[in-house]
Amino acid sequence: MIAEDSVLLREGLVGLLERFGHEVPAAVGDGTSLVEAVHAHAPDVVIADVRMPPDFTDEGLRAIRELQRTRPDLAVLVLSQYIEQTFADELLDARDGAGTGYLLKDRIGDVTEFMAALERVAGGGMVVDPEVIRQLLARRRDPLARVTPREREVLALMAEGRSNAAVARALVVSEAAVSKHIASILTKLDLPPAADDHRRVLAVLTYLRG
Repeated sequence: MIAEDSVLLREGLVGLLERFGHEVPAAVGDGTSLVEAVHAHAPDVVIADVRMPPDFTDEGLRAIRELQRTRPDLAVLVLSQYIEQTFADELLDARDGAGTGYLLKDRIGDVTEFMAALERVAGGGMVVDPEVIRQLLARRRDPLARVTPREREVLALMAEGRSNAAVARALVVSEAAVSKHIASILTKLDLPPAADDHRRVLAVLTYLRG
C-alpha cells in the first residue's frame, strides 16, 4: 500500500514495486484514504509520506498511528523529504515487533538500496536513514537541539529571571503564547511534572549549560 500526495512519485513507486514482483492493491494521496485502504485491503506493508493533504504537516504519521493501534503487526516504511526528528522519535518509539523504516526520499534514487530496505521492513526489521540517525544522535548529545529559535528566546529571558508577563512584553506576544512555549520547552527537555523538582529552574539550567 502506498500513500504519497505526489502523483509522479506515487505512480513511480507503483511501477517500481510491481517490476520487482510486489502487488500494490491501492495507492492513495492522503492519510484518510490510507486508513480506509488498509482496512479494505489488509496489506503486509505500508509506504507512506509524513506530510500529506490537507495541511501538509503530520497527516501521514497520524494515519500510521491510527493503523498501528488496530494493526500492530503492520509493517510501515515512512518516507520524508526532510528529517522530521520528532516524527522519527514517535514512529520508532511506537514500534512493537512490526517492521519499521524511516527513509529520506532521496534514498529512493538507489533502487537496489530502497528495495533492500523495503524487504527488511517487510520481514520485521528496522531501517533508518543514515542521515536521520546522525541527526538523532546529535540531538541526544545536545538536549536543546529540539528547541526552536523562539523557544530559545523564551529560555534566555527566563534565565534573566523574568516572569511570563515580562517575557510576553519583551517578545511582544501574549502571556498565553509564552505559557505554550514554556510547556513545549519542558516537554522537549524531558522535564515531566515532579513534586521535588522546579521544572522552570531545571530548564534554565539546561539552557545555561548549553
